[in-house]
Amino acid sequence: MGDYVLLAIGCIFVNNILLMQYLGNCPFLGVSKKMETAMGMGMSVVFVLVLAGAITWMLNHFLLKPFGFEFLRTISFILVIAALVQFVEMFLKKSIPALYAGLGIFLPLITTNCAVMGVCLINIKEDYSFVQTLVASFSYAAGFGLALILFAGIRERIILARVPKPLQDTSIGLVSAGMLSLAFFAFKGMV
Repeated sequence: MGDYVLLAIGCIFVNNILLMQYLGNCPFLGVSKKMETAMGMGMSVVFVLVLAGAITWMLNHFLLKPFGFEFLRTISFILVIAALVQFVEMFLKKSIPALYAGLGIFLPLITTNCAVMGVCLINIKEDYSFVQTLVASFSYAAGFGLALILFAGIRERIILARVPKPLQDTSIGLVSAGMLSLAFFAFKGMV
């Protein structure tokens, strides 16, 4: 049980997929202007990433590896992720249309989100067991959501501040993201 806790802490704080490995920065910068959309994107990524991690682990261990089709790993993982994102998109469109509209183009971009694909490949590279894959996938997604929500809070506060003209919008967003990333570097020696 302790190993799973260390794995979770490592994935959320020490190796945060957004702030330490800087994967998935497109939705990070795109949907982090409002807290509601950041939370919605975070929950969507948790759902997609946990299911993608589980399905890709099974696909790799029961189909690709035994038959020597590891070279099809990338394309098969993309197909799994795309199918899951379509499911999330249909669900949000039917049940939470305001969130669906708020996420806009960034919802389908989860399909090409390198964070989702990166976590699936990291799980395979680290040779995690199925349970470790579930823990790591959930933890990476929780870290993604945490970073997104923290960044959304910072950006909402920046709107109220007087920012010099050259640093407005994306520029101050990138500077803030860099400072948030530096704050997460403090966790590097933890695990």
